[in-house]
Formats: sequence, structure tokens, C-alpha cells
Amino acid sequence: MPLTDNAIRAAKPRERNWKLSDEKGLYLLITPKGSKRWSLKFRFAGKEKKLSLGLYPDLSLKEARRLRDEARSELALGIDPARRKQEEKAAAKLGAENSFEAVAEEFLEKRAKEGLAETTLSKNRWFLDQLRPSIGRLPIADITPREVLQALKKVENAGKRETANRMRSFASRVFRYAVATARAEADPA
Repeated sequence: MPLTDNAIRAAKPRERNWKLSDEKGLYLLITPKGSKRWSLKFRFAGKEKKLSLGLYPDLSLKEARRLRDEARSELALGIDPARRKQEEKAAAKLGAENSFEAVAEEFLEKRAKEGLAETTLSKNRWFLDQLRPSIGRLPIADITPREVLQALKKVENAGKRETANRMRSFASRVFRYAVATARAEADPA
């Protein structure tokens, strides 16, 4: 029998984890501490698997059913929804590790090992500090020329045209380093 919101709200924690089943593999796992997590049980390639969907009440019954239906559609197409979720999580983590800021720091570290003058390194770090608020946290492969231009326009509009030119040059070196290390496709600067 399908679950209702009243039945979910009335479910109380017990000494051990327990499940409230909905339909088509969807269930709500209730822990002894009182948290309620939506999960989906399914079979892929002959093996039983589980997919965590989210916490109740953050994820409503209606939304959990929608996610269940999406996962079942993927299964019908021969796609493992648990594997897809893992890949998305890994891609997001990789994107965070390959932010403009992280690649720029790595580039500056490399340049320091190559013997670049300390004054040049400190000036480059200053350029990075200027770019950090605008594009620092963005994945380097996703930065567009428009985003770089917006970051540089802020400096240029403050009357610092030469500084903006040098910042663009620094950003371009970082992007070219990202291209050389296979973390970006092109230099948007």
C-alpha cells in the first residue's frame, strides 16, 4: 500500500533501523535517532542495489516518487542510477579541485620552483587575489570569456587599465597551463 504524508509523520524511531515501504522499491529508512532517509531498492545486472535519494522532510513524498520514477526510467534504458550518481559526485569534486584558484596556485608553485623572482611571484599572487572574488572558485574548464571580461572590467572601470591588462595576461598564463595539464580546453582570456 502506498505511503501517505500522515503515515510518514506518525512514524517514530525504534531501537533499530526500520523501513516504511512505499511502492516500486521506494522506502523510508527511519533510524533510532529519528532521521528519515528516502532510498530506492532496485536490481541492475542481476544484483540488488540501493540508491539514497535524500532526507525527509527536505525531500517530500511527491519529490521522492519523482526521483524514483527517473531512476526507473534510467534502468529501463540500461543505465545504473547509482553509478551515475557516483560519477556526478566525482565530477563535482574534480571540478572543485580544478578551480581557477587551485590551478593558479599550482602554476605559481611551479613557477617558484623554476626560479621566478620573488617580486614577480608576489605580483602574480596579487593578480590572483584580484581575480579570486570573480572567477577563483569556478571550475577552470567552465570559465567563459564573458566571465573573464567582467572580472577585468571591474578593475578597468576603476581607472586601472594597465592593471587590467596585466591581470588578463596572468589569467591567460594560468589558462594555458590548465590546457597543457588537460584541465581545460581553451584559454578564454
